[in-house]
Amino acid sequence: MNAKAEQGSRLNGVKWFVVAVLVAAGVAGNVYFGDESLLYRVLALLALAVVAALVAIQTTQGAAFWKLAKEARTEIRKVVWPTRQESTQTTLMVVAFVILMALILWGLDTLLSWLASLIIG
Repeated sequence: MNAKAEQGSRLNGVKWFVVAVLVAAGVAGNVYFGDESLLYRVLALLALAVVAALVAIQTTQGAAFWKLAKEARTEIRKVVWPTRQESTQTTLMVVAFVILMALILWGLDTLLSWLASLIIG
């Protein structure tokens, strides 16, 4: 491992430590300031979460995750979503199938119960 890669690895560790400290500060602060207004606590937690996310994105793993998230968003835009009519027809087919299966299972259960009562007496 060369010196530059080793230094980058150390910096990643330091950055993850900072993220952990920020998260711990958010949890501890939320408990410590439990009597304060919920709005103020939520705003403080959001601010800490944003700072922690910004620090996490600066790491190697964070940058890879951010790249993956951007690529996933690009792929989602390529999806051909069904029309309202297609969604409605598919939903109705599923509902009809579920009702049909419920009736079949109800009938089978009734038949087996009747047979069991005949055998048992």
